Amino acid sequence: MANLADPRRLWADGKAIDVHGVAVTRLTAGPAPTTLAAAGQGVIEVLGVESETTLVRLDVPLDGAVGFWHPAAGWDRHLTADWMATGLRTVGLVDSAPLGCLYDDAGRAVLAFASDRLVHTTRLRFGVGERAGRFGVWLAMDLGPGELCRIRIAPPGGAVAETVRSLVRRQSGTAVLPVPEAGRVPAYSTWYSYHQEVSATAVEAEAELAAELGCGLLILDDGWQRGAYGGGYAGCGDWEPDPEKFPDFGAHVETVHGLGLKYLAWIAPLLLGDDSAARDRLAAFAPHARPEWRCHVLDPRHEEVRRFVVDTCVRLVDRYGLDGLKIDFLDAAMVYAEDSTRREEGTRSGGGVAPAEGVRPENGAGREDRANLEDHANPEDRGRPEDGGDVGESMRVMLTELRDGLMAVRGPELMIELRQPYTGPGMLEFGNLLRAGDCPADAAGNRVRTLDLSVAGRESAVHSDMLMWDPQASPQVAARQLLSVLHAVPQISVPLAQLPAAQRAMAGFWLAFWREHRDVLTRGALDAGRPDGLHPVVIARDATRAVVVHHVSDHAATLDPTRFAEIAVVNNTGAERVLLDLTHPAAVRLDVRDACGTPVRSETACLDPGPRWLAVPPSGLCLIRPA
Repeated sequence: MANLADPRRLWADGKAIDVHGVAVTRLTAGPAPTTLAAAGQGVIEVLGVESETTLVRLDVPLDGAVGFWHPAAGWDRHLTADWMATGLRTVGLVDSAPLGCLYDDAGRAVLAFASDRLVHTTRLRFGVGERAGRFGVWLAMDLGPGELCRIRIAPPGGAVAETVRSLVRRQSGTAVLPVPEAGRVPAYSTWYSYHQEVSATAVEAEAELAAELGCGLLILDDGWQRGAYGGGYAGCGDWEPDPEKFPDFGAHVETVHGLGLKYLAWIAPLLLGDDSAARDRLAAFAPHARPEWRCHVLDPRHEEVRRFVVDTCVRLVDRYGLDGLKIDFLDAAMVYAEDSTRREEGTRSGGGVAPAEGVRPENGAGREDRANLEDHANPEDRGRPEDGGDVGESMRVMLTELRDGLMAVRGPELMIELRQPYTGPGMLEFGNLLRAGDCPADAAGNRVRTLDLSVAGRESAVHSDMLMWDPQASPQVAARQLLSVLHAVPQISVPLAQLPAAQRAMAGFWLAFWREHRDVLTRGALDAGRPDGLHPVVIARDATRAVVVHHVSDHAATLDPTRFAEIAVVNNTGAERVLLDLTHPAAVRLDVRDACGTPVRSETACLDPGPRWLAVPPSGLCLIRPA
């Protein structure tokens, strides 16, 4: 794989063409990029040559650019320099996607691109060239002789969200796993409520309360399986229910079904625990050690691993009547892609791979922290998998067999939850519930992550990270966790039996509001502003309704009050008012409720055009309808 850490190579001259004002340059041997015949839509083709990594640069003048968005951007949406480690990533099927958008201060695309290499590993670099005065994106790809890569360049000037969504639609095509109704209803997760201390009795009691609140899906997280103790993954690999916690797992699932909830169970099929019975049998296929997790990572390039994963998951769903799986740590496979890159490049300077998902805090490190991901295996013991190949391609083969096997058992009602970063366009055919990466009690982080997922597409069900809050907090404060993700499917994860009455009233009110407005919130058009602004106001709209959520009280929401039969204004702040900027006058009726749904006032008003403050209680709601 080409060494993207060599600054002398990044801005070298090469064979170039211009597409929508973007200079597309091949920096390695081979024919110049060409425009796809008769496409007329900014599609270029890059042809692979013998034994040579293909390195392509896309670059534009800086002009008014202020930020760069990509699927794994997280908080880093600013303009990084081309020599900084924050602009270096390895992407593939189970880690982000070869997709990005440079934008200006009006939130318009300046350079937006998407490569069709969704499966195979691509090394990306991006950043400002200090001497060139330009912004560049570099893609390093191992194209075989005669192999084509197509890169689509979007015309500049479109809104970031619309531009990215258009690129993703063309990337993923029509291969999207359908979402059953149960995937689009509020869910209850056991993770932040119980962590690994789950049991049939506790889960069934919580399931009953969750159903009363309006949840339709229960997700049993880590802890149900034999050997799940001490916060680590030492028992992973056997995937049998713990007989002390769940004496009859099948009967337990039936009990939860009887309450009206569908049931998913957590599994991390690529983790091989140090204490598992499967360890001796599969150790040869898991050379990469994670001592802080007390496990190794299975290498999916081995047929034996792929067969083990598929058989294990299908058996679990079939034997216990599950409605699907929450599949975790698929991105762990990328250590083998990174190992391959290291062997070809040697040790890189400047930081290597950007942070991605790691492990839960209780397990010794943050799930958001793979910056310190190290290969603890002995290189002499690692070897090359006998069936070799690209990690992304091996994962594609495994996930195809897994999906087909689960569909044969569960049919179109199957649900598979995937989480960031393995939620890119190439994964939409393998999972239908796309969840934000772990961000416990981080309302802003949950908002940003779910909006990143929503930008990429609305066909799948975008789920929040599990929602937790302080049971001693006021209902107004607790509500902010839920209100921050109204545009996604909420996953509640607090001990419901321990909630104070006011918090339970709050959760019931807002979940009822969410169900009533679900279609506009999760399928309507979204306007969330510039990515680097972290979305202070989010507006979801369809033909007749709009939901406006203020995450910052003094940031105006621009609206035409005459266009909608109902505008729901949500105040997700601690202030007593929010700011609207109305484009037309309107005579309206205002119905205001507090965080628990208690009516505050109802009145008629004549709203003049222009900026105006609207009194709404903290974590409260104002419904605006024609008078």
